[in-house]
Amino acid sequence: MTKIAMVAGEASGDLLGYHLIRELKSAHPDIDIFGIAGPKMMSLGARSLYPIERLSVRGYLEVLKHLRGLLKLRKQLLKQILQEKPDVFIGIDAPDFNFWLEKKLKAKGIATIHYVSPSIWAWRKNRIHSIKRAVSHMLALFPFEPALYQQAGVPVTYIGHPLADALPMEPDVAAMREKLKLKKDSVVIAILPGSRQSEVTFHAELMLESAISFERLMRENGKTVQFLVPLVTRETRDIFQNAWHQLLTDKPELAIDLQIMFGHAHEAMIAADAVLVASGTATLEAALLKKPMIITYKMSNMSWQLLKGMRLQPYVGLPNILAGEFIVPELLQQEATPANIAQTMYNLLADKTGLAILQEKYRAIHARLKQNSAQKAAAVVKQFLQPS
Repeated sequence: MTKIAMVAGEASGDLLGYHLIRELKSAHPDIDIFGIAGPKMMSLGARSLYPIERLSVRGYLEVLKHLRGLLKLRKQLLKQILQEKPDVFIGIDAPDFNFWLEKKLKAKGIATIHYVSPSIWAWRKNRIHSIKRAVSHMLALFPFEPALYQQAGVPVTYIGHPLADALPMEPDVAAMREKLKLKKDSVVIAILPGSRQSEVTFHAELMLESAISFERLMRENGKTVQFLVPLVTRETRDIFQNAWHQLLTDKPELAIDLQIMFGHAHEAMIAADAVLVASGTATLEAALLKKPMIITYKMSNMSWQLLKGMRLQPYVGLPNILAGEFIVPELLQQEATPANIAQTMYNLLADKTGLAILQEKYRAIHARLKQNSAQKAAAVVKQFLQPS
């Protein structure tokens, strides 16, 4: 039986793994996939030996708190993978976790594929030397990445991004608003505070206070606002709801029209006039759905200072990186205040000429990333599989 070990580190990796598994199963319906998987991958039969939430930790201090458990888990997982002897190992993102596994497995004769290049073009460029020792083949999602690996002698294939294949070039906003039963004359803002519990903990109060400030600005100009907050897990939803309830307990007069949703992030973004989003894959989703956005992010000050010192580019948001310029605003760490976010959102929506230009830049990004990526990724993986 064809056997593949896969490790996805978070919700975005689970989505990538889902598309890849679906494509692989069209040619190998009995394929056995095991490792660490999220709900989407498991819906296609992937066996998850540990919960994906164990890897969903971000920021240096946050990782340090969980380091002992992560190291123990990684050693146990390595032992289990070696016992099962897969044809190939596929590490989906989670570079700090997966590269160690890949290096150990490659040394034991197991081919290793890494799906999603780490941001060596943004920081820690010297990592490419250790990547070369760990990876048999790199799958790159963005068009500027392959050249970096080719220069270092790492086999690489540009496959585009599966989200560009899955999301419509021109989403139907009116139909989605009708489906979600939103008020026709309201301004709709989608709020995405992140997929990790640590991210939602840092962002919930900031984003809620920003929403309150923005609603006040719009009300002063005779407009009503509805806010949609899609959250991917019960844990993240509880964190956000608790922050909202605490705000209303202290100041009940601050109540706004806010709907917390269980999942349905794409639906919320399609229906929205604009998006307030934590830096990460959701910023790319918002760009592919052609939405004006503000990218924000907060973490512990120590983690921020460490990351800030390693940055090689002036921007952190994927839309700006792909465009090679600031096409959407980034309000990070100290600049991420409710007043700044609210005023920037107001100015963003008021600039009709700027919004039209932004749409064209989004369409260009979408066209470059639309490559039938799952098929291309599966074609690379099949090269490492034993004949049935």
